[in-house]
Amino acid sequence: MPLPSIRAVGLAVILSGCAVLALAQGQQVTALCSTDQSWCELAAKEFQAQTGIKVLQVRKATGEALAQLRAEAANPKTDLWWGGTGDPYLQAAEAGLLQPYRPAYINDLHTWAVRQYAMSGNMVGGFYTSAIGFGWNDDVLKKKHLPPPKCWADLTDPKYKGEIETSHPASSGTAYTILAGLVQLMGEDAAFDYLKKVHRNVVQYTRSGTAQAKSVAKGEVGIGVSFIFGFENERQQGFTMVHSAAPCEGTSYEIGGIALVKGSRNPEAARRYYDWLMSPAGQAIGARADSLQFPANKTFKLDPRIPSLDSVRLIKYDFEKYGRAAERKRLIDRWQREVEALPR
Repeated sequence: MPLPSIRAVGLAVILSGCAVLALAQGQQVTALCSTDQSWCELAAKEFQAQTGIKVLQVRKATGEALAQLRAEAANPKTDLWWGGTGDPYLQAAEAGLLQPYRPAYINDLHTWAVRQYAMSGNMVGGFYTSAIGFGWNDDVLKKKHLPPPKCWADLTDPKYKGEIETSHPASSGTAYTILAGLVQLMGEDAAFDYLKKVHRNVVQYTRSGTAQAKSVAKGEVGIGVSFIFGFENERQQGFTMVHSAAPCEGTSYEIGGIALVKGSRNPEAARRYYDWLMSPAGQAIGARADSLQFPANKTFKLDPRIPSLDSVRLIKYDFEKYGRAAERKRLIDRWQREVEALPR
């Protein structure tokens, strides 16, 4: 029996691939993305191009995404949620909104990512990590003869009045990570006394925790409090007056989440998007989109622009305790009552 020609084999492979793509083109996945807009958009575009699966995706801050999943609980319209701080994911798991999934490639992930699976009954995976810190605009501060902050304590100085922007913990997972981190670093009462003093200097609390880097880069504020990678993103984009640092006393950090939604309408497509996002190809999209979080997958070479956490003094963040819905609600309620309600 004669062997098929190389040309014939190649044609068969192409036709087979086309058939798989055509089958996938009838599929779609509905996702919520809570990381940087650029990463959300590029990931959806690349996955759709590579698989033929249509991605219907909306970018929402983690607090808003959690609220949407709660509202949809009786009739889920979302298949997959990814990116953004992990605490709201753990609250969604606690509320029974997520579908357990432990991927076959678990050994390809860093220990801190695997720990999230264990903590949540495999309902939440660790997607990336990054630390909270300060960003500042050198031009703005020099013009006003202000030094850059080095420690949490610096932010209470009256000379920074109207110069600080951060986010709102009810809508932003970043802000809740800051709040819960300060409680663990200082003790709860001391942390709230501290936040009352900082409140006098805050010009605004944004809905999203990713806004501060751009506000600082544009010179709209002198100082932002958010994840360090965001400020580094702006610096890499040519805003060389933007600098960042981790607080001298220590700081909290996030483990970004990824999860399948319980009762979703497109579970197969959702798993494919999930696995792709966790693969080297999907994880590398972050740096390609100039979003410089430290990725969970350890099997590929990191973009050299991603800031190292080696010199950052990280607190021992209790994700289990502060990931609980009741604890989150209690702390946010207290913040709104005792901090936000104060005049500035």
